Amino acid sequence: MSHDPGAVLFIALGLVLVAAGLVWKGRVLRPLSAKRSQAALARDRSRNLLRAADMAIAEARRRAAHDEPVVVTVGDVISVARQHYGHVSVEREQAAAALRRRYEAARCRADCVTDAFN
Repeated sequence: MSHDPGAVLFIALGLVLVAAGLVWKGRVLRPLSAKRSQAALARDRSRNLLRAADMAIAEARRRAAHDEPVVVTVGDVISVARQHYGHVSVEREQAAAALRRRYEAARCRADCVTDAFN
C-alpha cells in the first residue's frame, strides 16, 4: 500500500494545527486596544512600585545596625523604582502609597520608621 504524498502532507499539517490549538488552549489573540494596553501598564507600574517598596524595606533592614530602628523613606522607594524598573518619573504620592501598603503587610510597625504617612 503506497500513500499519496499530498494526503500525508495534508494530514500532517492538520495534526500540527491541532497540536498548536492544544498548546494555546483555545485562547483568541485579540488586537491590542488602547484601553487594555493602558490598564496593563498601570497594573505593571503598580506591581513594580510594590516590589520596589519591598526591596527598599529589605535594604533598609540590611543597613540598620542591631539596636537601631529601620528607616525607610519614600525617596528610597523612588530610587529603587528608578534603578531596578527604569521608571523615569515616579510620583511621590504613588510611592508613598506603595510603601504604606508594604509597611503594613511586612509588620514594620515594630522595628521600622517611615515618612510615608506624612
